[in-house]
Amino acid sequence: MTTPLKRIDKRMPGWAKAVSAVVLVLVVLFAGIRLSVIPGLKDLFGTETNDRSGPALLQSIQDMSRYDAASGNFQIVVDLEKDAKFLPDAIRGTRTLYVGAGTVDAYVDLGKVGEDDVTVNGDRTSATLRLPHAALGKPSLDPDRSYAVSKQRGLLDRLGDLFSDNPNSEQAVQKLAVRHIGDAARQSELTARAETNTTHMLEGLLHSLGFKEVKVTYAT
Repeated sequence: MTTPLKRIDKRMPGWAKAVSAVVLVLVVLFAGIRLSVIPGLKDLFGTETNDRSGPALLQSIQDMSRYDAASGNFQIVVDLEKDAKFLPDAIRGTRTLYVGAGTVDAYVDLGKVGEDDVTVNGDRTSATLRLPHAALGKPSLDPDRSYAVSKQRGLLDRLGDLFSDNPNSEQAVQKLAVRHIGDAARQSELTARAETNTTHMLEGLLHSLGFKEVKVTYAT
């Protein structure tokens, strides 16, 4: 014997079943949202973050002989766009607007100073030092001050993010930001400031040791 409910289910077309399923999902989601605003249930259904990282391992130790004499703070706005041939941006393509902030240190490598680079007179009142020119360290991007302003992705790129292990990766714009920061540091007067600060530091140090005259030069 066929019940009225089964007869109705058999007469229900396929599109009606699909609509009913979508409505059911929306009802469940709406109920979840309503539950989240009820006092006391937010903590019950909330997320919990656990740091299960292992201990840091010391891989190597390197003795440093350089004097970090200056540090520059830089900020760059990266506008990176990738387009696909013969496809509109709405289908395939990405554009990311990213603000990158970082620092670059300028240093003088005192470990390269040899015995022939230091001259002291007999009564130890005059000293001449010849140092290597200041160099720039690697740019360091600050994650606390760097952020993506906007991201635009085509339909195919959005679908690809669903199956990617690292969706919405910002690695490309971060590398570009680091490169631009390094270029800006090379065009700045950071190394000149580092040499000036190093000269002042050595003059003050040697004067405190009793030297009357101190001369610091930098090799070509």
